[in-house]
Amino acid sequence: MTDTLRPPQNVTATADGAAAPQQLKRSIGVVGGTLLTLSCVTPASTLFVIVPELFSSIGSATALAIGIGSVLCIAVAFCYSELGTLIPSAGGEYAMVGTLAGRLAGWLVFIQSLIVVMIVPSVIALGTADYLAPVLHVDKPIAGAAVMLAATLAGLLDLRANAWITGIFLVLEVIAAGVVSVLGFAHTNTAHPSLLHGLVSTHSGAAPVGIGAIVGALGIALFATQGFSTAVYLSEELENPRRTVSRTVLWTLGLSSAIILVPVAAITMGAPDLQTLTSGDIPGMVTAWSNSAVGTFISLCIALAIINAGIVMVIQNSRVLFASARDKAWPEPVNKAFGTLGRFGSPWIATLAVGLPGAALCFVKGQLLSNITGVAVTAMYLLVAIASLLSRRGHHKHAAAWRMPLWPAVPALLIVVLVYVMTQLDAEPLLWTGGITAAATLYWLFYLRPRQATRWVISLPEDQRD
Repeated sequence: MTDTLRPPQNVTATADGAAAPQQLKRSIGVVGGTLLTLSCVTPASTLFVIVPELFSSIGSATALAIGIGSVLCIAVAFCYSELGTLIPSAGGEYAMVGTLAGRLAGWLVFIQSLIVVMIVPSVIALGTADYLAPVLHVDKPIAGAAVMLAATLAGLLDLRANAWITGIFLVLEVIAAGVVSVLGFAHTNTAHPSLLHGLVSTHSGAAPVGIGAIVGALGIALFATQGFSTAVYLSEELENPRRTVSRTVLWTLGLSSAIILVPVAAITMGAPDLQTLTSGDIPGMVTAWSNSAVGTFISLCIALAIINAGIVMVIQNSRVLFASARDKAWPEPVNKAFGTLGRFGSPWIATLAVGLPGAALCFVKGQLLSNITGVAVTAMYLLVAIASLLSRRGHHKHAAAWRMPLWPAVPALLIVVLVYVMTQLDAEPLLWTGGITAAATLYWLFYLRPRQATRWVISLPEDQRD
């Protein structure tokens, strides 16, 4: 832990004479960064894919659960905002944690992020076929693989171009959410229970929903707005990241919460009865409120939202591999490949390394992969919260950065909550994730640690060193 609180190092060449690592180009501001990050949250796909699970489990208390989840996400966003402005690196969590809590902690959080990198885009892409059904029938794995390949091609483009592409898709998402909101509020059923009715009873004849059930649903509610962390991965391509990272994180959290929460309230109030609400068939309710054409439009908007998420995730995840190569996490030929930038300024080999395996994973059953990802995300957030407790020591105490209010109470409380969540997760994904982490720890012990002068040397871009 002797390297825990040192300033980030300037690595211009390795001992074996490798060339200095290439730097990503700063080309986007708060608006572009927010568009890309909000696209990763994919509020429309969250609304139409994740929220129905909450409707089926806790009925009309769904809006309350999402509201509580959004408030809890503020604590996570504060941690990301402070660390992301203190240590603005495309490495995201591993650069932040590794600089503050030591290289081994950084390596462990990198492994968790790598698990997410390789799995989440495929899991999301698999949902495309269901919403293309009104116009095109295609097998789920084939549709998912096609989305991943398209997202990979888009990820090879210039980041500014991708900001416009994802921005256009995002507009369609917001329009879809707006249409659902208007239709839901316009068909408010005065005989329908209030948004808090789920605290009293669920659908017909069911037992009341207790506080425990709502707390149990907070995991899904937290996941619904967690994509704001993408801003940290884009920090090397954001102009003036000391200011723009925190603004992008917090703007994204606020906007995504509103885009999801308002339609949820509208759907709850506009559903004809609780049985219809708990069925989770939102496109069906939209069709009943209007006509089949509007229902088809909403379904296609959901499909576009999934494609949009795939593009942004490939962009985000390729930056993680690029940063790991710059910080010499691998044997030199691999570092050179992942650190290579293409003609558009994107790390093209790293992009292919994320996108092509992602397409292949679409042919694997997704349930276990989703559960493994849940474990990895929880562990990753836990390590980030721990690093937040160390963010005001030594060299970093007086560094220029956005500082969260109520420190250290915010990260300390977050740690307690995340440890509790970890104890509630299923054993099988815990074992899989633990096995991967154990293997990665052996790699650290026998390859990285003996070569610590030239391997896994966490760095920042030149223009952000104090």
